[in-house]
Amino acid sequence: MRIVLSDFMSLDGVVQAPGGPDEDTDGGFTHGGWTMRFFDEAMGGFVDEAMETTRGLLFGRRTWRVMADAWPARAGADPFADRMNALPKHVASRTLTAADMEWNSTLLPVGDVFGAVQRLRAEGEGDLQVMGSSDFARQLVARGLVDEYRLMIEPVLLGGGKRLFPDDGRSHPLRLVSSSTTAAGVLLCVYRPETAA
Repeated sequence: MRIVLSDFMSLDGVVQAPGGPDEDTDGGFTHGGWTMRFFDEAMGGFVDEAMETTRGLLFGRRTWRVMADAWPARAGADPFADRMNALPKHVASRTLTAADMEWNSTLLPVGDVFGAVQRLRAEGEGDLQVMGSSDFARQLVARGLVDEYRLMIEPVLLGGGKRLFPDDGRSHPLRLVSSSTTAAGVLLCVYRPETAA
């Protein structure tokens, strides 16, 4: 399986709280919901395209909680919600327990999160998609476990907030696989590591 990161990203690299004002206020972040003014049919199509090959979802604790609180209530309302609800989810957390798991979710083993991710990669076909989960995603990038980046780069500077990419001084060469621009000026870009097929 491939690990695919899917993120809304500001032009200055911020991925924090794209969906709503109370989604993630860590660090005093006050721009929650910043992506909504740019979301249109083209962005929706880009998200739908990624879901076609997705066979499971990987989440960090906070994003999983936000999603688990939102999507079950939308069951039957649209095909995307039904797909989100049906997919198996794998959650990385140091504070949740197996008893906390709901929404078709499994807790990754605390002492071997990245070993478990590598085993998931080896087990099946299709994609394991990481939506948001910036802290977890950054660790996947740092360990060379990401096979594709699907970025919606939006024409806004947020001036600070959580970022997707590690600040580890290491080079991570990527190649652009595809790109397009929405009417609102959002760049829809797919990148893969240079060594990936």
